[in-house]
This record gives sequence, C-alpha cells and structure tokens, in this order.
Amino acid sequence: MTPRTPGDGQPREASVHVRELESLRAELERRVGDLSPPRWNAEPEDVQRSVARLVLTLVEFVRQLMERQAIRRMEAGSLTPEETEDVGRALMRLEETIRDIGKRFGLAPEDLNLDLGPLGRLL
Repeated sequence: MTPRTPGDGQPREASVHVRELESLRAELERRVGDLSPPRWNAEPEDVQRSVARLVLTLVEFVRQLMERQAIRRMEAGSLTPEETEDVGRALMRLEETIRDIGKRFGLAPEDLNLDLGPLGRLL
C-alpha cells in the first residue's frame, strides 16, 4: 500500500511528482521570460527612443525592399545608367539618414529589427 500524505488522500509519491512538475513549470516560465523579446517601453523617458526605433526599423525595411527592386530592374535592363546612378545615390542617402537619426537616439543598426514571433526577425 502506498503511504498517504496527511489530510489530502493522495499517495505521497504523487504529491512529490506534482511538486516536481510545478517546480519544472516555474523554471521553464522563468527561462522563457528571460528569452522573450523586448516589449515596447511606455516609460515617458523612453517613448521617443521606442518610437524612433520602430519608425527607423520600418523605413530600413522599405529601403531594403526598394534596393532589391532596383537591383532586379537593373539586371532586367529596365533602368538607364543615369537612373541606376540616381537610385543608388538616393538609397545611399536614405541609409545614411537612417544611421544619423538612429545615432541621435542611441540606436545602432543592429537595434533596428522587429521580432515577429513565430515568423522570425523582420530584417
């Protein structure tokens, strides 16, 4: 016969297993919490930086899309050499502007990304 814990009517072994499982669950939740992506910080001091990070990430995403489109058009021969130069200069200036604005808010290029959960990173 399995010994019972006083007052609960459950075998002592089952009670030990339940405590072990609860301990494991708590540890997993703690570790997953440590790995979770940073959330938007609504602290008044950090709002501008958070908004700048979001906006610059989206602008960088669009810049990369435009760059890929320009490369496809150039390879397809649908851009003249002058248009290729103009697009290249514009994209370089946009990249420089993103970097400059990021520096004002203490953001490095690697900070400009979004974690899309199961879809992975945006950039």
